[in-house]
Amino acid sequence: MSHGDLMSIGQLAGAAGVGVETIRFYQRTGLLAQPARSRGQIRRYHPSDASRVRFVKSAQGLGFSLVEVADLLRLVDGTRCDDAKRIADARLRVVQAKLRELRRIEKALRSTIAACSHSKDRSRCPLIVSLKAGTSTLENRSVRRGSPRSRPDV
Repeated sequence: MSHGDLMSIGQLAGAAGVGVETIRFYQRTGLLAQPARSRGQIRRYHPSDASRVRFVKSAQGLGFSLVEVADLLRLVDGTRCDDAKRIADARLRVVQAKLRELRRIEKALRSTIAACSHSKDRSRCPLIVSLKAGTSTLENRSVRRGSPRSRPDV
């Protein structure tokens, strides 16, 4: 491969449609190798690195965690579809759980908004009162089941 085919980090970022800091982050997390510096002290990247970065961004767009992306990168030759399917099935279960949680939040918010709309006492907003008291439908269910922010993203 000629020197002309290699790219600087800025060129790699442009070719992959990300920022330079994204490239550096992927290097720190092990998703992208950091090439050795050339004699001119500039790291040069292969066009396949741009493909790898696009792969990572595409997987992240589907909600895969960085750990899952790393696992998928190990399967990049495409011959182990069962392993890739297992990873995707696990991610789908996480997405479905998040959707259930979002529907529960939506229901609680609709209920609270309706209480505000029907309240005759304009000096005491039902939403603010319930949040202060920790008695909103949303709060009560979150306390029982664990707050969505306290659960780790698998």
